[in-house]
Amino acid sequence: LERNECSTEDVDGDRSGSSAAGSPEMDRNPSPPPEEDEPKASEEADAIGETVYSKHWLFSTLTRLIQMVSDEEGEQGDASVVLPEELEEDLCKVWDMAMDMDVSAFLQEFKAPDILLGVIAKSHNPRLTEICVGILGNMACFHETCISLSQNSDLGAVLLLLLGDNDPPTILETCRLLLTCVSQPAVASLWLNRIQQQPAVCCSFCFIMSSSTNVDLLVKVGELVDKLFDEDEELMKSWVSVPSENDPNEDAQQDIASSLLEAATHLRSESPEGLEVYLHSLQLLTTVEEGMQALVGGCGHAVWGFLCKVVCEDLCQPDDPPLILQEQKPLLAPALAVLSALHSGLHADISAELIGSVLRVLHFYAEYRQSRMGGNSESEEKDAQLKALVETTAEFLAVVLMEIPEDLLSSFVKGGHLTEKNCVSAVRALLPQHSSVVQHLVSRLSEVEPKLADMIKKDFLVSSNASTCDRPPPSFAFQMACFFSTGRWRTARVLSRLTPAGI
Repeated sequence: LERNECSTEDVDGDRSGSSAAGSPEMDRNPSPPPEEDEPKASEEADAIGETVYSKHWLFSTLTRLIQMVSDEEGEQGDASVVLPEELEEDLCKVWDMAMDMDVSAFLQEFKAPDILLGVIAKSHNPRLTEICVGILGNMACFHETCISLSQNSDLGAVLLLLLGDNDPPTILETCRLLLTCVSQPAVASLWLNRIQQQPAVCCSFCFIMSSSTNVDLLVKVGELVDKLFDEDEELMKSWVSVPSENDPNEDAQQDIASSLLEAATHLRSESPEGLEVYLHSLQLLTTVEEGMQALVGGCGHAVWGFLCKVVCEDLCQPDDPPLILQEQKPLLAPALAVLSALHSGLHADISAELIGSVLRVLHFYAEYRQSRMGGNSESEEKDAQLKALVETTAEFLAVVLMEIPEDLLSSFVKGGHLTEKNCVSAVRALLPQHSSVVQHLVSRLSEVEPKLADMIKKDFLVSSNASTCDRPPPSFAFQMACFFSTGRWRTARVLSRLTPAGI
């Protein structure tokens, strides 16, 4: 043992002396080995753009997807093949990753849209189709990628066919992708032309809106239809036309106006945002002659009844604060605009509840303007949607007041629907554009409620000479002729766009 210890000491001593004599710089710690830089460089080369996502992992996932579809294609029959859980999870990760601009550009560069299109065309698995369309939908959120996808005519044809699919999630993602593309000005006309050339698209939308109970799907379809109507008036006109006699599906086909009403009825209690979209679409129909004819000759009375319930029972209630107008103006504006447009054509009866709601809107506006805006007209002008609501409401009230019988006006006063407060607010909204209507109102009130008439004459310097206002209202045909010949329909269409709808 002693020998061994001595030998060890000698060896250590020799090593120490040798090191000290030959390399005095080795007193410091040695530098780390250079090999460690190689994994970092490899990781950077594998990253997609500025992200931490792996190119290798993405290629591997797409390869497994292609392999699965190939195996599925080799199966006999059209039975749906189960999507492996691990592959589904990885594809959902790609779905989320596609919302990154670098990933979207990388997928586009390496022809992923062609791969996904092939999968959509060959697969019989609804979940897989939904995921593939969803990935394309996220990629389309970026300008350059959206243009590239839109120029793929095969993809465009497949997407329009998918609107007739029987899987709601797939239709939902398809509508989301189409809405994204139609909202891109650079390619909107391309998609509008494709849709115009495919009559089956309208049939698919009508079927979904009239039969589906899926709230998310109804909302997204409504947003897409509303966008199409807003972008292409000719497309809207063609969709409200009577179906062709040679159409084999004529008996089962439902017109677009009735379908919009069906969907709006379902969404009334489910989604205020969705209801807003459908009310705006109905309002757009009233801005063209074909739309008015379809409503008056079709489901116009049903639309009138539905909108009366929405306005009188759901919106602007007596115990609501005036501030409620800001929250409900996206619903009130199109609802009252459609009621105003339908009133003369349908010769519909005006209920006391509807008159009360119309007067309440104007009264709430007067109180809101006084308390929140301080009467500042500049602040008021900035709120274009609220201004459009007030103008629409005042115009509707003007038409109603010119036609209201004396006995009905008397019942409104006795029933508390026409009070001093809301009457003052109404007159203030009607002047000066509808001064003749105010004169007519004062003339009628002088017989049923003289004190109220005297108050209006005193406060607003209005005479009771209504000789020029005693003429019967013009016929609907005359009103429509004036409407389209003077260009008022263009003004109405511009105002309708002040009511936003979602995508």
